[in-house]
Amino acid sequence: MNYFLTYTVYVLILSVLMGISTWKLFKKMGYSPLFAFIPFYNYFIILKETEHPKWWAIFSYLPIVGPIMMSAFHIYLMKKFGKSLVKDQLLTVILPFIYMATVNYSKDAEVEDENSNDLFITDEEKNAKKKDTFLGSITFAVVFATIIHVFVTQPFGIPTGSMERTLLVGDFLFVNKWSYGYRMPMRPVAIPFLQGTIMDTGQKGNPKDDPKSYVDGIKLPYTRIFQFSKPQKNDVVVFNYPRDSVHTAIDRKDPYVKRCVAVAGDTFEMRAGRLFVNGKSETVLGDQEIQHRYIVNTGSQLDIPALYKTYGFLPVQEVQGEKGYIYAFQGLTDKTAKEIKQLPQVIDMKEDITPKGEAAVYYRDEAKTKIDTTQSIFPINQPWNQDWYGPLRIPKKGDVVAVNNETLPLYQWIISQYEHNSLEKKNGKIFINGKEANNYTIQQDYYMMVGDNRDASLDARFFGFVPEENIVGKPMFTWMSLQGAFSDSSSTYQAPFKVRWDRMFKATNTGEANKTSYWWVAAMILILFFGWEYFMKLFGKKKTEDEA
Repeated sequence: MNYFLTYTVYVLILSVLMGISTWKLFKKMGYSPLFAFIPFYNYFIILKETEHPKWWAIFSYLPIVGPIMMSAFHIYLMKKFGKSLVKDQLLTVILPFIYMATVNYSKDAEVEDENSNDLFITDEEKNAKKKDTFLGSITFAVVFATIIHVFVTQPFGIPTGSMERTLLVGDFLFVNKWSYGYRMPMRPVAIPFLQGTIMDTGQKGNPKDDPKSYVDGIKLPYTRIFQFSKPQKNDVVVFNYPRDSVHTAIDRKDPYVKRCVAVAGDTFEMRAGRLFVNGKSETVLGDQEIQHRYIVNTGSQLDIPALYKTYGFLPVQEVQGEKGYIYAFQGLTDKTAKEIKQLPQVIDMKEDITPKGEAAVYYRDEAKTKIDTTQSIFPINQPWNQDWYGPLRIPKKGDVVAVNNETLPLYQWIISQYEHNSLEKKNGKIFINGKEANNYTIQQDYYMMVGDNRDASLDARFFGFVPEENIVGKPMFTWMSLQGAFSDSSSTYQAPFKVRWDRMFKATNTGEANKTSYWWVAAMILILFFGWEYFMKLFGKKKTEDEA
């Protein structure tokens, strides 16, 4: 309810600005000046008067799409009053309500009759009209693609090996935003197709200073509509990284993809690199392959490119020792590990498991005074690591949890960041929203998201619980798969570039080893697209002949 109330206020403010800056122009077009203040109908009139499709008006106040369409509609209105120069269009886009107001309140603003001189129209003017039509088509194409991107499905690339061999490095997916209910956009003014920033200024700069792709000052609260299901155990889920400190907007935080291994109310645990939920060993689905990290000592160098061709994904770090070579393999299945162990160069091979009780805590400085919470185990006050973790209960909406110095590292992000309360410690006591507290009621469900390639995954064991409000949706299918598309800093060897044709247009979230192919959908889309284009050209040609 808060979302739609805020959205209504947002629409009303824009409508008032529109009315104040154009009411005289509406009067000169023969309409009541009050119509300039009416949301949607004001743009309907502009489209009608400028001979553009009137139904486009429904896009005028939509989040993200609206500002694009408004800019186009404002330009149409200014052209109606003879303001068609490049400088006029730039001012209309950059300072819309200010520039339109200057035209609105000027004495010489009059409607330009576009049809009065059709008999005497020059070739230059004809070309200008064609250019306007072309630009209008391009604008609408961008808007249509933005609508699909914002409201239906979003493309997503896999840059790391944390989900191997379920999702490969270089897989490009389409994510269904309606899988767990549609999360309404929270930053209505933004550049289409960009997630968080316009560009990366480099490692030397502060990421917080990178130019944002959205206006952070104009915000809408979190809400989700048509939520008929929630993430279930074993779902592959796309979500916004909870610990992203660069972006305050939830839906603008970096997107991650992992498997949901435990839901709210479950107890998660790792024992010697093996995953347990509620005390039971994990269920391995048909599209999963259990993988582990191995250390291999050899008497001579291994032919890594040949091994990569044989086994596919094979990230490895190679170090030359005094008597041979040491290899750290990530993501070896039991079968692959057994075969590599039989190679004549191999002296010994063992699974690399961090000892129990050895906390995985990393520091940002050599003096070990500042803990790097993004790389350290969660929570930082437990003697856990990625192989020996928990048991840890996943918070559920309605849970009443004890809040004290021992439990605070577990719940502080939930209280202060995810559920937006003030949290402070004074004189050994904990205060929530200014009141001393020894317990707290959880306001939403949380999830444990872990990569299938456990030993090469920065996941919930490090960044903690994933709030329900961060959930984006489920991957639908892989539309493109390119081996070598992303560099792998965890490996000495870079995979050669190739297109993985066998993975394209395959479903990604079924749990089955042999996934459904959607090639027929791609073929149908292409046929419809080119068929429609051919039909429209044929129709346009016939219409021209009939008019002649």
